[in-house]
Amino acid sequence: MPFTVFGYGSLIFKPPPHVASEVHGFLKGYVRRFAQKSHDHRGTPEKPGRVVTLIHKEEWDMFSGSDAFPDEDIVWGIAYTIDPAHETEVRAYLDYREKDGYTLEKVDVWGVDSNGEEKVVQHGVRCYVGRNDNPSFIGSEPLDDLAYKIWESVGPSGPNKEYFYNLVEAVRKLSPESHDSHLYALETRIRALDRGVGVGGGEVA
Repeated sequence: MPFTVFGYGSLIFKPPPHVASEVHGFLKGYVRRFAQKSHDHRGTPEKPGRVVTLIHKEEWDMFSGSDAFPDEDIVWGIAYTIDPAHETEVRAYLDYREKDGYTLEKVDVWGVDSNGEEKVVQHGVRCYVGRNDNPSFIGSEPLDDLAYKIWESVGPSGPNKEYFYNLVEAVRKLSPESHDSHLYALETRIRALDRGVGVGGGEVA
């Protein structure tokens, strides 16, 4: 079987090399949340930023007291099938890129057929997930605090908010009609911070 990896975060707007084909689709039973610290890309060990991870919906309910969002939110992303001739190289590249607390899991990717029916379009696709027992998992944070952390953090790969805005744009292009309440609620707050408006409508210090 060829190596196929599902991108739901930075892999959407910065795909892996040597992609032979790609399929746009969504996951069931998961939520996408900024619940993972970034010590190496969008933050530093002293001041980690925040990046997304996938979490089983039932599992997230244990952490979601401060940011409960509708159950109809959908995790859209892209399943990339890698050229078999470069599989070893790409696996090593991805393992390094996702080294800060991420683990490979298998997921089924869903799509919608010409009759409007949902169906699995890719079985057993690999996906890098930051499980809740990894050292970089931070769980649920108050939304205003999380937005400010993303807005202010900077790492070797650039500003944390650059990662965020790239992801928002990529998700909208993938499926303009999709629901991602967590992502869009954060966008409202981070854009307000860009305009110099802080929590509660006051000016950012």
